[in-house]
Amino acid sequence: MLSPQWLDELRTRITLSSVIMRTTKLQRAGREWKACCPFHDEKSPSFTVSDEKGFYHCFGCGAHGDAIRWMTDQRGLSFMDAVKELAAEAGMEVPAPDPRAAQRAQERAGLHDVMQAAQDWFAANLAGAGGTKAREYLQSRGFNARTVERFGFGYAPAERQALKGALSQFDESLLVEAGLRIEVDDRDPYDRFRSRLMLPIHDARGRVIAFGGRILDSDTNAPKYLNSPDTALFDKGRTLYNLHRAGPASRQTGRLIVVEGYMDAIALAAHGFEDAVAPLGTALTEQQIELLWRMVETPVLCFDGDAAGQRAAMRAIVRALPLLRPAHSLAIVRLPAGLDPDDLLRQQGPRAMEKLLDTPATLLDTLWDFERAAQPLETPEDKAGLKQRLLDHVERIDHPDIRALYKRELLERFSAFAFPRRERTAPSPRGRQGGDWRKPAIPRLSPEAAQRLRGAQAGSRDQLVAAVIAGLMRFPDEALRHAEQLGRFVQLDPKAGPAVDAVLEAVEMLEPGENLPISSLDGPIAPPDNTRFAFLGQGTDPQVAREQLAEAVALLVERPALEAALAAATARFETDPEGAFVEQQRLLKRKLEFERRLGQMSSRRAASAAQADSTRRGETGPANGADTD
Repeated sequence: MLSPQWLDELRTRITLSSVIMRTTKLQRAGREWKACCPFHDEKSPSFTVSDEKGFYHCFGCGAHGDAIRWMTDQRGLSFMDAVKELAAEAGMEVPAPDPRAAQRAQERAGLHDVMQAAQDWFAANLAGAGGTKAREYLQSRGFNARTVERFGFGYAPAERQALKGALSQFDESLLVEAGLRIEVDDRDPYDRFRSRLMLPIHDARGRVIAFGGRILDSDTNAPKYLNSPDTALFDKGRTLYNLHRAGPASRQTGRLIVVEGYMDAIALAAHGFEDAVAPLGTALTEQQIELLWRMVETPVLCFDGDAAGQRAAMRAIVRALPLLRPAHSLAIVRLPAGLDPDDLLRQQGPRAMEKLLDTPATLLDTLWDFERAAQPLETPEDKAGLKQRLLDHVERIDHPDIRALYKRELLERFSAFAFPRRERTAPSPRGRQGGDWRKPAIPRLSPEAAQRLRGAQAGSRDQLVAAVIAGLMRFPDEALRHAEQLGRFVQLDPKAGPAVDAVLEAVEMLEPGENLPISSLDGPIAPPDNTRFAFLGQGTDPQVAREQLAEAVALLVERPALEAALAAATARFETDPEGAFVEQQRLLKRKLEFERRLGQMSSRRAASAAQADSTRRGETGPANGADTD
């Protein structure tokens, strides 16, 4: 028997729209998805899918359910087969059938009753004579009676056995399992929370699953904040405080604010910012980031303005980098130094907070600013360290397009910082003649890189390499665009790779925004076959040339990978002749397709040249001058 808690966890880890999208085409409709219902025939879509709510619904036929129901009703799977398939996708193990497990699941269902009873008792204590100090603290924070009631503040008295006596209807073992009591060998169990202002923590359905307690006695060495331990109900790495309230509010605002602690979330709510959540004593986890993205595509991190707050923001960014996907990111608000959200609200009011939330920094901006300020940048070695740190962050990004875009943007910012545009102070009497001496010098290759570039090319096999290099020298900005692909080629082709690496080195020396050709080589490589590669023609439209250069780069990177795969397939003949033959035939077809695409580049060049020649002669007929009559 699968426990309700385990099934809830499974549903939490699954994105419903991604499951349905495998067999049904969905279209984005605001914060939800829509489609023509797969359960009945219809011409206009009445089938909606909500990732936030975790269910689909058809307003036409009434079909309704979650991810498991979809797998059983639409895919025709049995309940257990559906659960197993979804669990494999979510990285969860399906509990083995065990009669004792069913009994334990039934016992855990009673934990919700225990937690609610404890919450009622804590709240009653706050209103009683023993809660005076806790009420004074709440008043000092500016929390009115409505806020205290909404968020369920309570008080845990100092006695070690007070909760046990108040909740005597529950077995001791259940109180321990709920995290309310601590059991230590050779000692009687005792209450976990004592002399603390208590705050309930809820799950997404609004049920109490844990507690947080703030110490009220400043003279003690006990931790300032204490949370429930992980239990059958509570996993702090997968829980966001106040999500059950902030979720509905975010659907109205289109925003979700993430603060460091639950007191900050309450302070924001008390000033009208209802769409605020908080992690629970840990850095923002991958699972919490995914929870946020189910609500909004770009949640706003609003951490304290001190150094610790900024480090917490960076920890969240580092966790998010591997998870980034199109349209999903993080935005970051930097509070004034030394202030937390509550301080800012009390000192400057809600309008100051709203202004900051309206103009957050991007994840990329924050990454750049943090690393710029992380260490002194006075020497070349310091600057090289900055570049390496930035590239290390980029390598954490799994999505190839986002990784390439981050790399290009960060390298451009680094180049603008490390190689600032300079103007010459005066022309030399024997200096260059003509032109504007105030223009920045065209970037030059180092002598070593120039030597590599001159010596690495030889033979007809390298015509494609030579053409790509010439194209990149003509359009150096394209080298940054294709830096990741070219970097792979450098690793794959030890013969021609050094030449491409030399061009990349030169491009990194370009001034920001510079489009001048890298033309400073003394004795450059032999010019490639201009009749074959249209992007090298002087009369080719620059945009067309860039597109064709991109195709040539793709071919260049594909060639060594294809050759390596063919060699590997050939080597398999001794151990797996049948499989090796099939693989070799598939790769040979790919090689033919490769040669066809390379040949098309020549055909386009010939057609372009013929058209240009026809235009020069003023002809309007076919390029070859044939009579069409």
